[in-house]
Amino acid sequence: MTRKTPLWRLLAAAGAASLVLAACGGDDDDGEGTEPEAEATGEETEGGDAPTFEGQLHLGTLLPQTGSLAFLGPPEFAGVDLAVLDINEAGGVGGSEVTVSHTDSGDTSTDIASQSTERLLSEDVAAIIGAASSGVSFTVLDQIVQNETIMFSPANTSPDFTTYADDNLYFRTAPSDVLQGRVMGDLVLADGYLDVGIMALQDPYGEGLAENVRLSIEDGGGTIVEEIIYDPNAASYTAEVTQMAAANPEAIVLIGFQETETILPELETQGIGPQEVPVYFVDGNLSNSYEFPEGFLAGNKGTLPGAETTEEFQGRLLEVDPDLEDFSYAPESYDAAILIALAAIQAQSVESRDIADNLVAVSRDGTKCTTFAECVELLNGGEDIDYDGASGPITFSDAGDVSEATIGIYEYQDDNTYINVEFQFGSLEE
Repeated sequence: MTRKTPLWRLLAAAGAASLVLAACGGDDDDGEGTEPEAEATGEETEGGDAPTFEGQLHLGTLLPQTGSLAFLGPPEFAGVDLAVLDINEAGGVGGSEVTVSHTDSGDTSTDIASQSTERLLSEDVAAIIGAASSGVSFTVLDQIVQNETIMFSPANTSPDFTTYADDNLYFRTAPSDVLQGRVMGDLVLADGYLDVGIMALQDPYGEGLAENVRLSIEDGGGTIVEEIIYDPNAASYTAEVTQMAAANPEAIVLIGFQETETILPELETQGIGPQEVPVYFVDGNLSNSYEFPEGFLAGNKGTLPGAETTEEFQGRLLEVDPDLEDFSYAPESYDAAILIALAAIQAQSVESRDIADNLVAVSRDGTKCTTFAECVELLNGGEDIDYDGASGPITFSDAGDVSEATIGIYEYQDDNTYINVEFQFGSLEE
């Protein structure tokens, strides 16, 4: 069926000039979606190409355009858009082009995510890619699951999702913070710091990652001299920083979002800023967009889930969005869309439940493939596939978690942007 989607960006590429991607702005008027290229027949097209089947795969995104994680939105949108381009250039799904509607997730201080979710569900999307924030995802996950729709996050890392009652409809390409916490703890200890302070925002992501960092540091022989869980919407962090300064930490692990821009100057004012006491960043606040004096962040480190983003892949993302400054979670967003499309082809269905039932299978125990076109060729030949993507090897557990992943370690330079210094690959299986 034809679905109406709001106009976000017209992406022009060879073989894909007709692809119209839906609008980022949740309040834009709807525009006309793309028509299926072939009627559903259930038969293979001429020449033994991919079989066609009824329906058109329509995706939705629930990603941050506003709020405390807005800096993560552009690379995530670009990753999804690039995947849709690649899917459609390779023939689409079931004989039709894939379409996508983009919406804003906001953050946990607003009701934007709920409104956006209602809109996407009303459009009968097969899957919602998002949210970026674990806290935001928890506010709408039940609503999405009750609608029998897939929720597929490229960036949720809270360990609580692993055992959440999601009716096998929740998936993520980002690893649980059990792994990032382990790598962060090891990093701090390896740098020679044993008396460590933790400041973390109060939400499932912040508290879950703080717990895993604490366990890692304590298991390695270190001590948490102070752990502060703070309100991310507070007007000031003077009291929290005073409390941390009194504990005299050798290093601070700062687990936060946009409020990091307010906390860091307060740390500096009270003599425990990043040039006096090393501050360790995490995926929620490791950003190239801070506007601090030159050298303010130099030498400080952070962790970010995900394998190395190659220059070739970054270049392709920049063709989609030339204004990108960060590439965080772009590969995971790309892989989310590719995996959904591959599962739809294996299921020969664009129904959400059918796709969900095939997502684990296309990620493991088959012939390795690394591009959508390569994987589709294998599926058309009757082979089982094992997709490894832009974010690295992807092997879903039965719970919809990646069971192994890479965590990058980064270090800020004098211009307050970060570079990679190391990648660590680890398993989440017990």
